[in-house]
Amino acid sequence: MADLLNKIGEILPRELGQAPQKVSENPSEFDFAEMLRNNLDETNYLQEEGEKAATDIATGMVKDLHQAAIALNKAEGSMKLMLEMRNKAVSAYKEIVRTQM
Repeated sequence: MADLLNKIGEILPRELGQAPQKVSENPSEFDFAEMLRNNLDETNYLQEEGEKAATDIATGMVKDLHQAAIALNKAEGSMKLMLEMRNKAVSAYKEIVRTQM
């Protein structure tokens, strides 16, 4: 169990502030940890873009209000999706713990 929890740190975003890399489309090269890391990176990237857009709106430095609103909506949607993924993972973990071996 401890090994599984220690590996969680390995899938966290490596470099913040960079656009995420795409996962290979070849099913034989599927790596769940890589997919999860890329999704976390993408969520972080969209959150940073959303924060920048919100700051630009608040300071009056916004160039295109429509694009800023889109960035905010993308950030919100990605965060909701990531929270649902977390909730499902926690639920699955609890179910496994309840299962008698």
